[in-house]
Amino acid sequence: QVQLVESGGGLVQAGGSLRLSCAASGRTFSTYSMAWFRQGPGKNREFVAGISSNGRSTGYADAVKGRFAISRDNAKNTVSLQMNSAKPEDTAVYFCAARSTTYFLRLVSEYTSWGQGTQVTVSS
Repeated sequence: QVQLVESGGGLVQAGGSLRLSCAASGRTFSTYSMAWFRQGPGKNREFVAGISSNGRSTGYADAVKGRFAISRDNAKNTVSLQMNSAKPEDTAVYFCAARSTTYFLRLVSEYTSWGQGTQVTVSS
């Protein structure tokens, strides 16, 4: 398994941008598909974005499509989430997750490694 540590969360005004990063330990990062999930107050954890192990395939939840972008750098063992045009409903704890397969899935139960989460608050 990989160890994951998120960073970059904070407070942003509606319409603003924020970039989240996730650093992974281990020499097999390039064999893992990665995803970002989020959990808002009183809500279940939900899929936000995913990326395949080689970075060629990405996918997004409808709520963030066109505003967020996921990317990865296998040489640096990092995955990032660029958040643009932030909305108050994006307020949540954001989690980085890893799955030891080529392609990502959108189910929480499919991921074996999780970071501790980073808080994102979007003010109106």
